[in-house]
Amino acid sequence: MTTQVNSSGKANSVLGASTLAFTICFTIWMMFGVIGIPIKKSLGLNETQFGLLTAMPVLTGSLIRVPLGIWTDRFGGRIVLFMLMISTVIPIYLISYATAYWHFLVLGLFVGLAGGSFSVGTPYVARWFKKDRQGLAMGIFGAGNSGAAVNKFIAPAIIASAGWVMVPKVYAVLMLAAALIFWVFSATDPSHNVKSSVSFTAQLKMLKDPKVWRYCQYYSVVFGGYVGLSLWMVKYYVTEYDFDMKDAALLAACFSLPGGVLRAFGGWLSDKYGAYKVTWWVMWVCWVSFFLLSYPQTEFTIKTVTGPQVFNIALTPVIFTSLLFVVGIAMAVGKASVFKFISDEYTHNIGAVSGVVGLAGGLGGFVLPIMFGAMVDLTGVRSSCFMLLYGTVCVSLVWMHFQFRKEIMQSAQTALNTANA
Repeated sequence: MTTQVNSSGKANSVLGASTLAFTICFTIWMMFGVIGIPIKKSLGLNETQFGLLTAMPVLTGSLIRVPLGIWTDRFGGRIVLFMLMISTVIPIYLISYATAYWHFLVLGLFVGLAGGSFSVGTPYVARWFKKDRQGLAMGIFGAGNSGAAVNKFIAPAIIASAGWVMVPKVYAVLMLAAALIFWVFSATDPSHNVKSSVSFTAQLKMLKDPKVWRYCQYYSVVFGGYVGLSLWMVKYYVTEYDFDMKDAALLAACFSLPGGVLRAFGGWLSDKYGAYKVTWWVMWVCWVSFFLLSYPQTEFTIKTVTGPQVFNIALTPVIFTSLLFVVGIAMAVGKASVFKFISDEYTHNIGAVSGVVGLAGGLGGFVLPIMFGAMVDLTGVRSSCFMLLYGTVCVSLVWMHFQFRKEIMQSAQTALNTANA
């Protein structure tokens, strides 16, 4: 009995320390979504260049996820996550001294390593809990995505008081402190490591599994879309509704905060109702919301018997923010449900599979801000970002419908053949 209590206490300590570490990592990973606005103004960047600036950390954080996931399986999450966090401290600090556009892009690549923390923490945390609690545990850890909202609370306040150059200095100290706290309160269990002499190439053969690609598509929507919008929404509020940065960041946090915190709720729902049902409804909620958000501010004139009649159709800030809030909740739940799929089907190599799926989601978060900027430059319509996301959700819904229908029919046919044998 005492052993079980001690084991449970250690698992909870690991979960708490890992969640704190991931929250700080995500906060810093998203910082260009706020400090990029004054940088854009001082450097005279266009929308596409701004999108690339905000997306550079996401690129590295995505590409590093696959090896990090595999290293976590082999060496354990504690040492991998600690070393990852420590390695970002100096690049974060140096951003304060960057002066040219390419300086920010290069340093952004190094800072982006913090984004790989997710593919370390997910398998690290999951292995401390029994299978029927893994969804909730991974959901609680994944709530560290709320770091995107934390960034929106902290960075504008620092910018208002000391300028944007102070933000990287504060964040560097924050990362160092978080790494030390994580090391003190986390733990290592050698039995969690995957003792295998299989090469990286052999482990990556899982990419031949069509299910992995399917989960990559889902995650690129719920996580990639979350990252992309978290980086883009502060500027959207500033340019579309003429809010100042502090108010824009506060409103944007109405999307980022539930999109991170409620991931634990998504884990609970996935444990109770299953990953498929939860993910299916997440996609439908996003589909409807993005359809409404896509409609641009419109003014048109109709000739009537009494003369021309002018109509204005636009989403007010209240309606717009309410829809974003709904999308944030849906994406939080969807991020947890996708990883419930993985924990159910890939018990022995969660780290490697979560790294691959995390890579897809991260690449979505990298590509989307750039595409958002390019579409605004090309069309002049700011809501075009939601049009793009609407299309990606359509792909996911169609894929889910036909692929799962096919698998259910195959399972039923196999059961029927077995019964007749």
